[in-house]
Amino acid sequence: MQNNEFKLSFLGGAGTVTGSKILIETNDKRVLVDCGLFQGLKELRLKNWAPFPIDPSSIDELILTHAHLDHCGYIPLLVKKGFKGAIHCSNPTRELAEIILLDSAKIQEEDAERANTHSYSKHEKAEPLYRVSDVVQAMKQFETHETHEWVILDNDIKFQLLNSGHIMGSTFIDMRVFDKKIVFSGDIGRTKPMLLYPPAKIKDADYIILESTYGDRVHSKENVKEELLRVIEDTFEQKGILMIPSFAVERTQELVYLLHELKQEDKLPHIKIYLDSPMGVNSTNVYNKYSDWQNISGYDISRMYDDIVFVNDFEHSRATVLDKHPKIVLAGSGMMEGGRILHYLNNHISEEKNTLLFVGYQGEGTRGRQIMEGSKEIKFFGEYRKVNCQIRTISSLSAHGDQNEMIDWLRNFQHAPTTLFLNHGEAHQADALRTKIKHELNWEAEIPKLGAEYLLK
Repeated sequence: MQNNEFKLSFLGGAGTVTGSKILIETNDKRVLVDCGLFQGLKELRLKNWAPFPIDPSSIDELILTHAHLDHCGYIPLLVKKGFKGAIHCSNPTRELAEIILLDSAKIQEEDAERANTHSYSKHEKAEPLYRVSDVVQAMKQFETHETHEWVILDNDIKFQLLNSGHIMGSTFIDMRVFDKKIVFSGDIGRTKPMLLYPPAKIKDADYIILESTYGDRVHSKENVKEELLRVIEDTFEQKGILMIPSFAVERTQELVYLLHELKQEDKLPHIKIYLDSPMGVNSTNVYNKYSDWQNISGYDISRMYDDIVFVNDFEHSRATVLDKHPKIVLAGSGMMEGGRILHYLNNHISEEKNTLLFVGYQGEGTRGRQIMEGSKEIKFFGEYRKVNCQIRTISSLSAHGDQNEMIDWLRNFQHAPTTLFLNHGEAHQADALRTKIKHELNWEAEIPKLGAEYLLK
């Protein structure tokens, strides 16, 4: 590269919503933005086991936009493979990342042990991708920053973190490389988030890397609280169990807030509500700690968990799973790729009176996506189970901005960037957003393929 040239490489999150990794290189420095785990389709998951595209020890710094697994889940392995640099993020992101990564490692260890015990692994011995000890080691390299704080990496690169309104602590990155301004969106939240402040506005950029998770759709305008109440009432009328696979960060807290409001309005049937997710409980404690990131009253923050039964230990969880009385259960994981929700499905998915409610994005190849698309059998714990329960969806609870909200966020920029890159979306989602941006803003957009490199100046 010549002086004042730099390279942008898409090592993940291109053509898919998982495995986000973007590399920025000058002649003197390598900076990685996000370091996510590939999830869903087997061909994607196998990439987690493949050699990293570059030597991890050659990466100088890592900047983390937020704590979701598809953005942070590969970090322990990167460190294990030789990355020794700082991991920059907001204070809440650091705490949530530790919770999520420890949970990820624990699930991997348990899955490997279960596969070896019951001999359903194709390998001679199943091994986790990384262990709890690897997470503990990786957390030592985290460095936290306030939003709007300029962080100087060297003479040519600096950045600041700005609120993205997606989950607690989530940010987008405003970076300067030489005299160019680059914006990495991470995941952009809703225009009016339920609990958080809306995404920050920014006026100009030479290059923008924008997510396109919901680039092909507009979220329902229905009243989310009323939708949830209808599902609860329908399930309660059948004397069934409402199972909600819920992402531990943001979605769980939003659901608890909605249930709290329904309770305050005296609309909620007399039914027990369980949060059976150690990660969800721990994440909730982080939400309570960082009330300044939330756009709701301190009173609501202090009272919204009063009617929730927190399930922490295994015996309590097992008893709750086996209990067939009507109840509402929030349990991880959100895409049903692991966690305690599988135990509820194992016991209750075959009965028509029960309901499985989806409240978030279901990635390609995940159990959640299979069921949403009509699969009548689903495999977990090495066996297939019949799907006989009711399947319901509330799409408008998403923490991702939809097509219109993405374009509205772009309208804050006073002029078109030199290049707008659309990543973190399946092919049809990214292309739909590209087409709409051309129609609404008359901007061109580039859709990078996995492994694509761009020389910028």
